[in-house]
Amino acid sequence: MATGRHPSNGSGRRIQTAQGAIEQLENRQQIIDCIQRESRARDRQDVAQINSCWWEDGQDEHGPLITRAPEYAERANAGHRALFNMTSHNITNHLCEIDGDTAYCESYVIGGLFWLDDQTTTIAMGRYLDQLEKRDGEWRMLTRRCTIEMSATTDGGWVHSENVKGFLKALWDGNDPSYQRPVVAQPRSEGVRW
Repeated sequence: MATGRHPSNGSGRRIQTAQGAIEQLENRQQIIDCIQRESRARDRQDVAQINSCWWEDGQDEHGPLITRAPEYAERANAGHRALFNMTSHNITNHLCEIDGDTAYCESYVIGGLFWLDDQTTTIAMGRYLDQLEKRDGEWRMLTRRCTIEMSATTDGGWVHSENVKGFLKALWDGNDPSYQRPVVAQPRSEGVRW
């Protein structure tokens, strides 16, 4: 019995819908990966990785400073080295609005700043307001604006306590344990430790 409907119309639409959803998910994952990779690269002072997250015509606004992407990595690293022993940028809530090859993102960030006095840590909470663009199939940042919303200063001396002795230290270079492949548990005598 003929119904007048082509049997593949419904399945064709479902396939197109599924393909669109997959593309949307792929874009969102690539965008958050870029934002998280950039934060990780700043915590490692990895200039090449920072630059790989930005288009060359990009701009970063950190407080009163606006820095063009080609100079951003070195400037950010120098600022961190001048004030801190270590930093930790943690991306939490992430909202993303994709409009074609442009994405508008709001990412909450909690930054840990371990001051050069080796005893004080400041925890700063804020947001990254980012515009990313997809060029030749790759998402990178074009503009970043930063907010600071609150902070807390704490006793950072706990890292020197017996409770922390033997833990791996983070390093601002390619010797950081996160670069090691394969990941292998090592005895306490190996690596840079507290």
